[in-house]
Amino acid sequence: MTEQMPTSPEELLDYLTKLGISYKNTPHPPVFTAEEGEKYWKGIAGMHCKNLFCKDAKGKLWLIVAPAMKRVSLKSLPAVLGSKRLSFANEELLFEVLGVHGGSITPFAVINDKDCRAQVVLDKEMMEQELINYHPLTNTATTTITPADLMKFMRATHHEPMIVPVTEAE
Repeated sequence: MTEQMPTSPEELLDYLTKLGISYKNTPHPPVFTAEEGEKYWKGIAGMHCKNLFCKDAKGKLWLIVAPAMKRVSLKSLPAVLGSKRLSFANEELLFEVLGVHGGSITPFAVINDKDCRAQVVLDKEMMEQELINYHPLTNTATTTITPADLMKFMRATHHEPMIVPVTEAE
């Protein structure tokens, strides 16, 4: 984990400001899973989210973003996406494409995906919330924005996300 990040969290936040996107950034100790993050999220408004970086049977890359405490089935999701068999991509590919390490995956990492190699998939329920929360390229903070501003960011980075139901019904 000694590689230099292509974009720093500070550069990301500057970019959001440049785009006219309002955000709130809340520092906290490093968290690697949604379960770990729960203890630091108590005072942070909005839906907290998790991110999965996957590869399908044909080698297509997927960045799947969903509510943190809901289950994503890699078995049934390919049918929703029009894909075949999904599996987690390795750490090396994650850093090569998105410029982040495991535990810090975030939709903001598409700022580093200049060739648009990853197809972003945003959960429909998540995108219907008032506020949503992601890591700002590092797992030592949480950045809160609106779904509309997330879409503005995605389009500014030349990514057109799919918005579909990602999580399993409870």
